[in-house]
Amino acid sequence: MTIDLYTWSTPNGRKASIALEELDLAYKVHPINITKDEQFQPAFLAVSPNNKIPAIVDPEGPDGQPLSLFESGAILIYLAEKTGRLLPSAPTARYRALEWLMWQMGGFGPMLGQAHHFRRFAPEQVPYAIDRYTNETRRLYGVLDRRLGEVEYLAGDYSIADIATFPWAARHEWQGVDLAEFANVKRWFDAIAARPAVARGMAVPS
Repeated sequence: MTIDLYTWSTPNGRKASIALEELDLAYKVHPINITKDEQFQPAFLAVSPNNKIPAIVDPEGPDGQPLSLFESGAILIYLAEKTGRLLPSAPTARYRALEWLMWQMGGFGPMLGQAHHFRRFAPEQVPYAIDRYTNETRRLYGVLDRRLGEVEYLAGDYSIADIATFPWAARHEWQGVDLAEFANVKRWFDAIAARPAVARGMAVPS
């Protein structure tokens, strides 16, 4: 059966569509235009009570009943476990993937999001905030670069940790980051960008 995906063209929204494409799962896209406050509509809040995209409804949940999920990290874990792909089953490798997924959820996404806001969208220039979040963004890219100097992908093999991180790195120009300064990140970024499922997922919603 078809999974319902509620999303918009943001890094977090693209995590879910990339995963659905990589896992060959049938899904129907329901665009939630956050520029028009559609995320506050009662029908969407019934699926995502925190009024954030992405969210999914799987008509075939783990108990045989429909399951709705919000929070991109939870969605990625669920889809990986549903299919037995993109999340290692061996305990150490599994925790490594989850570790880097949580790193993205707790740092690489929120801090880069703040850089986006203060560098591009804030109604007035706030030099302190721009410097703070741009510097933290560069620090996080350094963490990512060091990790990717040790392994091909964040958890060793390609996983939901990479899927979570890639769409945020795809907006590196918004963050004042030149990937040429982070050679390991650029190698990783180019390899993921070349994946057909990633290209399809990044284009959702069209």
